Amino acid sequence: MAAKHPELVRKIILVGSGPFESRYAEGIMKTRLERLSDRERAQARRWLEELEAGNRDGLARFGRLISKADSCDPLPEGEAGVEGRPEVYNGVWPQADALRRRGELLRLAGEIRCPVLAIHGDWDPHPAEGVEKPLAGVIKDFRFLLLKRCGHTPWIEREAKEAFYGILRKELAA
Repeated sequence: MAAKHPELVRKIILVGSGPFESRYAEGIMKTRLERLSDRERAQARRWLEELEAGNRDGLARFGRLISKADSCDPLPEGEAGVEGRPEVYNGVWPQADALRRRGELLRLAGEIRCPVLAIHGDWDPHPAEGVEKPLAGVIKDFRFLLLKRCGHTPWIEREAKEAFYGILRKELAA
């Protein structure tokens, strides 16, 4: 939208973005699985096989387990103040992944003319360099902030939540 309708977008803030090139995405699931116990890893693999076979029954459980692997020091469930919306993810992800695989995602990012800030956690299994390097090469007004002791979802991280919201408040006020 920002590339096609620049008059509608003043600034973009990416939070916990996935990588913009496929080569950076290859190790994400491996990293996630390594962060789980042996038992959790086996369960995740079973649910992943079911999902790949088209069985969506375990999607929520799989998502909770992956969220654990994606987090550094999460607040107890319910204290984060924001709920996940798997239906949004499922509606967007397949298209975004296809665009990334074809190189279109990065090409479209290069058409963005407004400022872009990417906020990323140092514990996020999505490699920070997979966001920073590609976007820095195609977006003129690009900034990248790496939050310490922070996973994929900064608003649930005990040590990064306040810094994250402080950055958001500052950026939205500017």
